[in-house]
Amino acid sequence: MPRIRKPREHSLFLKAFRAYLQYVNSGLYFRKEHVLGLENVPSNGTPVIVVANHQNCLNDPLCVCLQLTDRRMNFLARANVFKNPIFNKALRAMGLLPAYRMGYEGYAAVSKNQETFDAAGNALMDGETVMLYPEAGHQDKRWLGKFKLGYLRIAFAAAQKMNFKEDIVVLPSCNHYSNYFHARSEMIIRFGKPLSLKPYYERYQEAPRETMNEINKIIRAEIQEMMLHIEDLQHYDQIDFLRENGYGRKFAAENGFNFNYFPSRLLSDQKLVAALQSATESHPEEMESIYADTEKYMNELKRLNIRDWLFMANPGVESILLRALGLLIMLPLFLVSIVPTGLLFLIPKIFLKKMIKDQMFVSTFNVAVSAFVSVPLCMILPTILIWIFAGFWWALGYFVAFPIMFILVCNYMRMCLKFGGTCAYVLKKRTGEIRPLKKLRQSIFNRLDKLIQD
Repeated sequence: MPRIRKPREHSLFLKAFRAYLQYVNSGLYFRKEHVLGLENVPSNGTPVIVVANHQNCLNDPLCVCLQLTDRRMNFLARANVFKNPIFNKALRAMGLLPAYRMGYEGYAAVSKNQETFDAAGNALMDGETVMLYPEAGHQDKRWLGKFKLGYLRIAFAAAQKMNFKEDIVVLPSCNHYSNYFHARSEMIIRFGKPLSLKPYYERYQEAPRETMNEINKIIRAEIQEMMLHIEDLQHYDQIDFLRENGYGRKFAAENGFNFNYFPSRLLSDQKLVAALQSATESHPEEMESIYADTEKYMNELKRLNIRDWLFMANPGVESILLRALGLLIMLPLFLVSIVPTGLLFLIPKIFLKKMIKDQMFVSTFNVAVSAFVSVPLCMILPTILIWIFAGFWWALGYFVAFPIMFILVCNYMRMCLKFGGTCAYVLKKRTGEIRPLKKLRQSIFNRLDKLIQD
């Protein structure tokens, strides 16, 4: 019987590279990462397949990898990113394996997946962790697609090679983002209850397909329960708007959730989406009217270049003056900070429109460019030069100040956007364009309250 070996150790280079990526991803790009359910993760050395929803390309596996630093991680990724020989070698060194898809690489290439499945199975036999996404592609919405059975084929094939003597665990997981595209947003990584495959070994040997389908339903249901799953794709934009803005905040407060704490907001959003779905089923005509008015409201906001939060704040001229004063006071700090950090904002924008066709790659592209281009040019190289020409302490000061300057610039630009929105709101209020929009907003809220309570 094949013997389960000890998981491979990370090389010193890989440990250093992971620490660097942790700094770029968790320290700079994301404002906060909430990791829930870590107690459900089996100990290192246990053969584990992590299965998750897929909504943000490279960020999904990267964030999980940077949290589970105690183990050797292996990921299945789309095969086209392995075309470049240098990338191929680097990605494989980091534990990525190519997955060939009929719709992208063609039927002939799919046969190459057997080599990938064998490598993933060997990793499990070594007591390592394999992560993959059964949807076989990322979504562009907060929605869970159908699951393919590849992850279970890998698991049971490895179990068979071990004569069904050793257990393999499937660990359901989910990712959830406050914003798919903007830096300094928040995300949630949540691990569900692990499922041992050992109790299914005997049934699998008698009816493999039926057994895998049964397990697949269990795993998918648990992931769907952990994440925000908006099933009504016909009204997706309206539902997503309602739960992100004023009505979502109001619903959270009325139901005992903290809208400003992201994990609590996810629970509130799940409850709100379920309530909207139930209301749509019981009152289809009324909800259709509400969704039509919501779309009208969204279009008007876009036309007037204002945001929904302004109706809650209801700013006046004094708010414009206070925001202008705050921006003026912070301007010197912004100018000092934008000089060393500017490339972090400029470089991605130069190439983004030309290179990225799928919007769900925007965040991945920003993190990758930051890690391999912007941060080395803006932080690492200047730190070395300052050390050479000015001394260690000046270099250390610059190194420590760099993330603070980056965060300050991000916040300042966000304040500028809010200032512009405040000015537009006050101006439109004076012209009388806000009043009918405010009335429409209140009508939507009142009708929703009535239907949801029913």
